[in-house]
Amino acid sequence: MTQDNSVLAQYSHGSLLNSIEDALSSLGKNSTTTTTADLAAVDEFHIGGRLASEHMFNPLDFDDTSQVLDVGCGLGGPARFVASTYGSHVTGIDLTEEYVATGNTLSQWVGLDKQVELVHGSALALPFSANRFDGAYMMHVGMNIKNKTTLFSQIANVLKPQGVFAIYDVMRDMPGDVVYPVPWANDSGSSFLATTKQYISSLNGAGFEVLSMSVRREFALEFFEKMALLNQKNGGPPALSLHNLIAEDSGLKLKNLASNIASQLVEPVEIIARKLS
Repeated sequence: MTQDNSVLAQYSHGSLLNSIEDALSSLGKNSTTTTTADLAAVDEFHIGGRLASEHMFNPLDFDDTSQVLDVGCGLGGPARFVASTYGSHVTGIDLTEEYVATGNTLSQWVGLDKQVELVHGSALALPFSANRFDGAYMMHVGMNIKNKTTLFSQIANVLKPQGVFAIYDVMRDMPGDVVYPVPWANDSGSSFLATTKQYISSLNGAGFEVLSMSVRREFALEFFEKMALLNQKNGGPPALSLHNLIAEDSGLKLKNLASNIASQLVEPVEIIARKLS
């Protein structure tokens, strides 16, 4: 199985929009009353959800003049957050066509389809002109891509000089056997974890300088602890949550991820970089 096919097999759902619609209906919401805040629980597919997005984006100085690229956009939750919060125009790209189609529909529902455009394609062959974007970001994407230098070179090419690039990925911490399945991979054959040192080396090789790095391990552990307590209190996950995205074994995958972080095998890390020229 090729890398692209393994990613598609991991993320394809089959009835994603219907799943989200049913969950919203159970909450008394529909396509005309849903807000970006309502969708945050499901379409920000990364550790910490909306809180993690706020932490990463607030220092980046995006505004209503910014053209921003979302690499591996998924449903476009972070793209809608950036558009609604900072007024930016966001273009997202993702390999999973179902995510792109569903995400564009969600953007229409919340009135952001003029600011957010999601397209189907590969992050390793970005279909955009050079020097187009003021900034770029990716959230929980690198774990599915083996050649990170090629990935970062593609992003550097479409960024303007001095353009900012933000990363929030799960990275390798201590040696040892990672427990699978996890949200991005069912086994090690389709997981391409790298250390922070390897990320920084690949960024430098693609023409970026690293401005800051923040290990978000304690934040992640607190997030999973609160999620577990809330699910226990309520007798299961809320109607609209990440289980709507993860079609199979969602509880096990999230439990394994939390365990891997607690064991210091992996950790979520935020890196902010800038294109040199």
